[in-house]
This record gives sequence, C-alpha cells and structure tokens, in this order.
Amino acid sequence: MDVPVASNSAAGFYSVSDRRFFPGLVALLNSLRLVGHDEPLFVVDAGLTRGQRELLADHVELLPAPSSEQHPVFLAPAGPAQRSSDVAVLIDADIIVTRPLTEIIETARGGRVVGFVNDPPNDVRFYPEWGSVLGLGPLRRQPYLNAGVVAFPETLSRRLLPSWIEGQKAIGVQGTRYGRGALGDPFYFADQDVLNAILSSRFGSEELLFLAHRLAPHPPFPGVALIDERNLTCRYGDGSEPFLLHHVLAKPWLKATRDSVYSTLLSRLLLAPDVTLRLDPRQVPLRLRQGWAAAADRRRADMTAYVRDNGRRQLGRFGIRTRLARLGARHAVP
Repeated sequence: MDVPVASNSAAGFYSVSDRRFFPGLVALLNSLRLVGHDEPLFVVDAGLTRGQRELLADHVELLPAPSSEQHPVFLAPAGPAQRSSDVAVLIDADIIVTRPLTEIIETARGGRVVGFVNDPPNDVRFYPEWGSVLGLGPLRRQPYLNAGVVAFPETLSRRLLPSWIEGQKAIGVQGTRYGRGALGDPFYFADQDVLNAILSSRFGSEELLFLAHRLAPHPPFPGVALIDERNLTCRYGDGSEPFLLHHVLAKPWLKATRDSVYSTLLSRLLLAPDVTLRLDPRQVPLRLRQGWAAAADRRRADMTAYVRDNGRRQLGRFGIRTRLARLGARHAVP
C-alpha cells in the first residue's frame, strides 16, 4: 500500500457515498457540525453525481475510489489510506451523530482501536476459518464490532489498513450478503468480518475498546427518546445518551421505513435553516419534508413499513422465507 498523504489534521472523519447515499451523507455532515465537530470530513466518491459533488465541494474533501469496479462496501479503509490523520474516525453515511465523539477520539489517540459492539445475536460472531482464509493464524474470541464507526490512531494504521484492504480483495463479494452469501457464511458481513478477524489476530486486547451497542443503536432504536431536536439530544430512560443513531438495512430516504427518532432528525438535518448544507425540499421524499402533506405521507410510509415488516416476521416464523430463498438460489442464473 502507498504511504498515505498527511492531512495535517489532528483528527479526521472518513466516509463513503454514492448518489443513492447522498442524503444520508448530508445528514451525517450536518450532525457532526451541529454537535461541535469542525474536523475535516473525507468522502470516498463511490459514484456521486456532478450536482452532488458541487454541493459538497465547500464542505468535504472528495477522494477517488481506488477502482470503479470495487464494491462500495469495501471502500471504508480507502479514505485514511489516501489522507492520514492523527486519529481517523471511519463513519458510515447512514449515521446521525447525536453528541460529541471527543471521548472516542481521545481514547483512540492514546493507542487503541475503538468501536461499538454489533447488535445481538451477531455481537459474538466468530469463525475460525477467518484465520486460514486471510492468512492471519490463530484468532482470539472477543466481542464482534460493527464497522459503522471505527476510530484508530495513525500509529496503528499500518497494522490495520493494509491487512483490511488485502483481506477484502481475498474474499471478494460472492460469498457475502452483497453476493450470494448466507448468514452462516464466514464472510457474510464482508468488510465487517474481515475487520473483526484482523482485530482478533493482529491486535492485543489491550489495544481495543469495545463500547456498548446501546451507545450506537440500530432501528427501531428501542428505549431512545428524542429530548432536544434542535441540539440532536437523545436519551434513554436511565439518563444515558447514545453517541449516534445507525440506520442499518433499509434507508428512510430510499424506502418507506417505520417512523423513528432517526427519521425525525433526518428531516431536521436535511432541511432546517441552521444546518451546514441545506437541501432543497424537492431533493428529498415528501415523507421527509414539513407540512400536512408530508405528515400524511409519513403515516402512510410508517403503515406500509409496518405491514411489510410484520409480513416478513410471519414468513420467517413458518420458515417460508427460508424455503423461498433456497428455491430462488436453485433457479438463479449462474
């Protein structure tokens, strides 16, 4: 791997986006600025449109993807590989930051890789095959991190980034969720499985910090209440506050999803007058805008998502989804 070009920044945020994830990226940018982070945001361009690049030009540094043929899910380490920072914070474009990440950055600066444990049941995911396939040798069982937010110091990047990039090349897409992989396959979660394999082999336990999943929750964000929309403050009943909200799976700007604390903040972060980069309301779905028509469309979307998700649960309960998936696999074009 080439030596990264220094960004002359104490800390930097790194994300990846294509044209479909542009609204999520804008919300991420605006949330970082609203909670007080003025560090640079580097974005690997995985297929943004010219108009989207022009809107972002004054607010982020766009970096080229290493290859136009590489799947975007494998591009997370490409940012810090091109522009280094004293501390790199890799952060997905479907995340809203709800309070400063200063504690995480300072912990990483002290010489540790910091991340959030994945949601159950995939919080203890482990496959011995990771070691042999990736040439890592023996692995240590430990909590399984979600790759949505990972912070690490520049001093550890040479041990992490080359192995992560080469490991992703070794597994390819076919056996992952983005190809024909199944949940039980060792590399179903693609970049995330490779990352966890490396952390359990090439890093000592004293070099890692596993933060609780509830501090970076996923939909439906159980127990999280929106306390202050203007300041993005969210809180649990016990008084603890998550650092961020991570909207995995279906994205509210792409598909009808259940109404949540994330979707409420998403509207505020895309359209409010005090954000760094404000979008034209016509650039976002009606359900994310303001007014009575938008409210009605949110109710419609919420009901649509409820019926869809409930139907999936019922199919799963009777094993129908599994049988359909197997049938589809047998008849898929090779």
